Amino acid sequence: MNVVRLGSEGPWEAVVGYSRVVVHGDLAWVSGTTATVDGAVVHPGNAGAQTRQALANVVEALERAGFTVADVVRTRMFVTDISRWEEIGRAHGEVFGDVRPATSMVQVAALIDPAMLVEVEADAVRGVVA
Repeated sequence: MNVVRLGSEGPWEAVVGYSRVVVHGDLAWVSGTTATVDGAVVHPGNAGAQTRQALANVVEALERAGFTVADVVRTRMFVTDISRWEEIGRAHGEVFGDVRPATSMVQVAALIDPAMLVEVEADAVRGVVA
């Protein structure tokens, strides 16, 4: 079985050497994804809106790889201010409330760009039955 690596043309992929999503058979892993659109961080200062955009970017990557939101079995959220957990968590719940993947939310000192407040990873298994 081949491994498929899909990029998002983000500004850091070539420098760091990673893919947005890697697929092997019915498994997919989405790299840390932020609220970046066309190479720029959007929604500065708004953790909830940044989470929504990061999740939209995750969903787009999964769909390009032939997966759906329902296939997600695990997410990880890296946040720069854990006191904002509720607005971040609510945004996550808007996308995954019915799916309910295993998840973690962890505070980190910083992300690659100081304007980034949230980074999300996701793992998926195609054809998961809820």
